[in-house]
Amino acid sequence: MHKLLIKIRPTIKLLALSVTVAILMLFSMISMATTADDIAEGKQLAFNRKKGNCLACHAMEGGDLAGNTGPPMIVMQARYPDRSKLSQQIADPTIKNPNTLMPPFGRHGILTDTEIEKITTYLLTL
Repeated sequence: MHKLLIKIRPTIKLLALSVTVAILMLFSMISMATTADDIAEGKQLAFNRKKGNCLACHAMEGGDLAGNTGPPMIVMQARYPDRSKLSQQIADPTIKNPNTLMPPFGRHGILTDTEIEKITTYLLTL
C-alpha cells in the first residue's frame, strides 16, 4: 500500500499543477477580454462630446477636430506610470493645478468613477 501511495503522489501533484495553470489561464483570458472592452468603452467616452470630450482640448490618435489647449495624448504610460495619478488628473485636475482650464470631470459629476477608470484604461494605450 505504501509503494502505491508513493507512485500516486507525483501524479496528484502534476494534476494539481495542471489545474492551477488552467485556472490562471482562464482568469488571464477573462481579464484580457474585460480590458479590451474597457479600452473600447473608454475610447468611446473620451471621444463623446457630451461626456469626456477629450478631443475639445487634446489631440488623440483616431480623433477628428482635436483641440490644442491641452497636451497631446501620446506616450501616456511613460507620462503616467502610476495609473492612479492619471485617474486623479481626470477626476479633479484642480488638485494638482488650481488654475487649470481642464474641468474636474469627477468632482462635477460629468463622469462617474467607473467611466473615469475606463477612460484611464484607454488613455494608457496611447
